[in-house]
Amino acid sequence: MTRIGIRAEDKNRWERRTPLIPDHVRELVTNQGLDVSIEPSPRRAFSDRDYVDAGARLDPDLEGCGVILGVKEVPADDLKPGRTYLYFPHVTKGQDYNMPMLRRLMELGCTLLDYELVTDSRERRLIYFGLHAGYVGMIDSLWALGQRLAAEGHFTPLEHIRPALQYADLEDALEHIARIGEHIRHVGLPRGLRPIVVAFTGSGNVSQGAQEVYRRLPVLEIEPAELARLDEDRDRPRNAVYKTVLGRSDRYHRASNGGWDDAEFAAHPEHYASALDPLLPHITVLIHGAFWEPSQPVLIRRDQLLALFSAEAQPKLRVIGDITCDINGSVAATVRPTDSGDPVYVYDPATGTATSGVQGQGVVVLAVDNLPCELPIDASQFFGDSLVRFVGPLARCDWSVPLDQLNLPPELRRAVIVHGGELTPAYRYLEQALAQAGKSV
Repeated sequence: MTRIGIRAEDKNRWERRTPLIPDHVRELVTNQGLDVSIEPSPRRAFSDRDYVDAGARLDPDLEGCGVILGVKEVPADDLKPGRTYLYFPHVTKGQDYNMPMLRRLMELGCTLLDYELVTDSRERRLIYFGLHAGYVGMIDSLWALGQRLAAEGHFTPLEHIRPALQYADLEDALEHIARIGEHIRHVGLPRGLRPIVVAFTGSGNVSQGAQEVYRRLPVLEIEPAELARLDEDRDRPRNAVYKTVLGRSDRYHRASNGGWDDAEFAAHPEHYASALDPLLPHITVLIHGAFWEPSQPVLIRRDQLLALFSAEAQPKLRVIGDITCDINGSVAATVRPTDSGDPVYVYDPATGTATSGVQGQGVVVLAVDNLPCELPIDASQFFGDSLVRFVGPLARCDWSVPLDQLNLPPELRRAVIVHGGELTPAYRYLEQALAQAGKSV
């Protein structure tokens, strides 16, 4: 039986999450007889004492642990030879900034499993923070919108919304936003302010979490095709905000003739381009939660934003909440990640520069790449509830045998990117990214 270790997260001072909370450890130790160690942490949302009381042992370096669980990427210098790691490595898109970590894992003969790849037979993710990323992304985007409007002289109830980090928990945040919603319903929004429209991309957990928060406001839903007519609608109520959901066929169209075909897009995304040009002028906040691959078209290009901000001194678009946070990926304005202490910047499409805060020429961008850390207790509880059933198989597995002999449930087997220092067959394509990263060093 392999001892399980739980890392102390060290991405930044805001990261207080943990893959398993003390209640999960108690279940594993007491009812399953597992051996669990915890790396001490003064920042973790749950105290070391809580884990010890639950049956874990404190181990400053996790030296005796064969399987190590974490949340965010493990720094290359902290990796230990021959260990099995399970965390969010962010390597499957060939992300160049994580190739040194992947290379080091291979050099040390490690095994790597990715939470994002733990899926069922229908390819649905089973262990995720997506809902909480959506919750926090929406809360912080509404905060950013309120602050941006106030900086322009538009004082709305939204300016009283706080960043998620400043709420006690998710329930506290939702109750406060609901009170803001009641104020909007009774008092309305300022005259002269164009209708507030939040557009959502994606249909998964991230988007659903964001939409759940937004529903605390008095929301009227419209179709994307109705966006252009909304500004001119003299009968629209002033005591409501608006929502639209952009499906794939709303976001992309065939570059040659504007058509759409699901199968063709999946097979040949290079035949498609962004379809957002006519929609962006009518959106106040874009919440981007859709999965994106490098083979797909850029959703919001720099030239689209430049045209928007050249046409008007202050376009309707104020905030892009890029929850996906693919740097230089699907949203051209997402040029760098931020953290919870300084979560937004203003991207100026004319210069390509990003200036911290909410003031200045351009669009406010939220690009925190570990958003759920702002609700660490709620997020860790939810995450651990889905992870705990897989810990037993991880502890019982003999990791010294070849890949095809690993005694793992299929959900975990699909998540193995590296085994014994070698890329598994499904991820051999990463050799090209590793080689390219080596050339750039």
